Amino acid sequence: MPRVRRRADLFTTFRQLTLFAHCSDEELAAIDATAVEVHIASSKVVFRQGEIGREFVVIVEGTAEVTRDGHVVGTLGPGDHLGELSLLGDHPRNATVTATSDITAEVIDRRSFQALLSDSPNLTINLLRATATRLSELDDEVTDLHTRLADGS
Repeated sequence: MPRVRRRADLFTTFRQLTLFAHCSDEELAAIDATAVEVHIASSKVVFRQGEIGREFVVIVEGTAEVTRDGHVVGTLGPGDHLGELSLLGDHPRNATVTATSDITAEVIDRRSFQALLSDSPNLTINLLRATATRLSELDDEVTDLHTRLADGS
């Protein structure tokens, strides 16, 4: 991903995103010090399934499509984040993410991401909540799939 100059309003931008909404000014300053603004052109692959994860990404503007094994499993937009599972669990990327419009994103590398989680309790709590929500949604989908398969539909 190409690195470009940082925006002056990053602090304000992060404050508006759910993931960072409850972070203290000190936590936001630490995030601001590590995040790099990146522009990704429409149709570019952001992450490829199976690759080793090296960064955490927060979409500020634009949209992306998430595919797993060639099947669309979701869409992402402003405020959505991606890449944390690969960094938290040291696993390969579990999906391919492709920009469906031009994207402006804030990117945090692996080392900085780990340091932020150690030093920023509010960020860690928000990330855990977001991960729990995703797991709950996946659990609901699996339950629905099992029910449909049992009913023969």
